[in-house]
Amino acid sequence: MLSLSCSLKEKLSTPLKIGTVEVKSRVLQSPLSGVTDLVFRRLARRYAPHSMMYTEMVSATEIHHLKQLPKLMEIDPHEQPISIQLFDCRPDFMAEAAQKAVGEGAQTIDINMGCPVNKITKKGGGSSLLRQPDIAQAIIKEVLKAVDVPVTVKTRIGWDDNEINILEFAQKMQDSGASMLTIHGRTRAQGYQGLARWEWIKKVKEILTIPVIANGDIFSVEAAIKCLEMTGADGVMCSRGTLGYPFLVGEIDYFLQTGNILPSPTAIQRLECAKEHLQGLWEYKGKRGIYQGRKHLTWYCKGFPGASELREQVSRIETVEQGHQLLDKGIEYCLSNFSKTTH
Repeated sequence: MLSLSCSLKEKLSTPLKIGTVEVKSRVLQSPLSGVTDLVFRRLARRYAPHSMMYTEMVSATEIHHLKQLPKLMEIDPHEQPISIQLFDCRPDFMAEAAQKAVGEGAQTIDINMGCPVNKITKKGGGSSLLRQPDIAQAIIKEVLKAVDVPVTVKTRIGWDDNEINILEFAQKMQDSGASMLTIHGRTRAQGYQGLARWEWIKKVKEILTIPVIANGDIFSVEAAIKCLEMTGADGVMCSRGTLGYPFLVGEIDYFLQTGNILPSPTAIQRLECAKEHLQGLWEYKGKRGIYQGRKHLTWYCKGFPGASELREQVSRIETVEQGHQLLDKGIEYCLSNFSKTTH
């Protein structure tokens, strides 16, 4: 039976304090490029109303040069708690972007120091800052001068196996004024391959006084509890486990709050959610939302009879109506198979 140790249960039953911001949930939804837009966050928050949500990461350079703020920064006034994640390597641009983010309603500013993608790292952003701790510190200090909300950092354990410097780096982030550190337990070189090395998160937690959030390989309630027990972290952040499954943050939070496991959504419930997600993307982004919706629908179409064929079909939709028709067929097929197995 899944359970928490008494000491961990006591800690996780209290609010998470991120500087001056108090969050009732210890489970956070990771910023995910191309995923955690306003539409996705509304779905995730339905099941996790008290969890900290994050926008997709936003380029400070883009904010500096554009007359209008990018749509990525759009926040529903009712969606709290919420953070905007920024990336860049220029402290002055980051400070300027942070001020605009707070103006949009961000309760904290999260700085991306972990993205492994080449187009980000070659410009000095993301995980390349692990190799430039002085610049990383300067960014935090400049942003703190510019805004009166907590500044947090999301990073990795190092550049590669020969450069795992997270202990020194984490200490510098705390010394510079960061209010919370989220650690993805992989190196930049790993990308998303191999296992997340949670033991490094444990080591960081042992030396810092600010909250440390564990990230990487959190695909289930069981994985979250195992990670929390192993690392002693102050919370977990869900990333890829929420692709096509906006229920996960809420499921983990429910267990931490009650000690009980929620029944998993049925295939039909997941497909109904997929329909709602697609409709939301269409209403929010128009035709671009349909094209973005294709990948989301493929993520929803897993683990039920006919999922493989349906996944291939929804990856080519051109209209919201076409998507709904295909998903309705999937629902009918699931109902038919369910009725056969219950007789």
